[in-house]
Amino acid sequence: MTVRDSPEVLARFQAELDLVDIVARQTARRMNPAVTVDDLRSFGREGLLQAARAYDPSRGVPFRRWANVRVRGAMIDGVRQWGALPRQAYRELKALEAGDALLEQHDEDEAARPAQSAEDADSRLSAFLAGMATAIALGSMGETETYDTPEEQLGNAEMLERIRIAVAKLPDQERHMVERHYFKGERLDQAAAALGLSKSWGSRLHARAIELITESLQASGDI
Repeated sequence: MTVRDSPEVLARFQAELDLVDIVARQTARRMNPAVTVDDLRSFGREGLLQAARAYDPSRGVPFRRWANVRVRGAMIDGVRQWGALPRQAYRELKALEAGDALLEQHDEDEAARPAQSAEDADSRLSAFLAGMATAIALGSMGETETYDTPEEQLGNAEMLERIRIAVAKLPDQERHMVERHYFKGERLDQAAAALGLSKSWGSRLHARAIELITESLQASGDI
């Protein structure tokens, strides 16, 4: 059955088509040469349409920012379905997915509990950016990368070991979430389902895990 979209949905979709092109180019730079911009643009347009249909203005998040995560998510899901991708491409998928999950959780938390002062806003932003760095590092790091120098290879191995130590100290549910997503390659929603959690609760658990890992790395002076 053909879906007849309302004028409001179509207006949202048409107004943000440029977002698809922007996200496609950004993502292609991370995935290159495994994926083309045209491939990503095709996936992203479908994601934008679904976002336009599902958008709820009462969330307090502007549509463009809310749609950004879903457009990239559609691209990630589309690429993942291809199956045969280089190991580095899969690591980039995990990094992108984890970063977007943190951004979405951050937006939901900010809408539900606005900052009470400029200092509070600055503190939250600093914590969010540090968490993003941790999530992207977790997703991007691999044990079989090619490095320009032995020092780079040693530095990566040492950081990976410190991250693994921080992960091992997490509470059980947070640890299982991180291990399933980053070390076993499961999607965040799959990892949540395996733990008997809803997707939204799994997102919160992932954000909490990244927060704890970031605090551990900061305490040891690694970030």
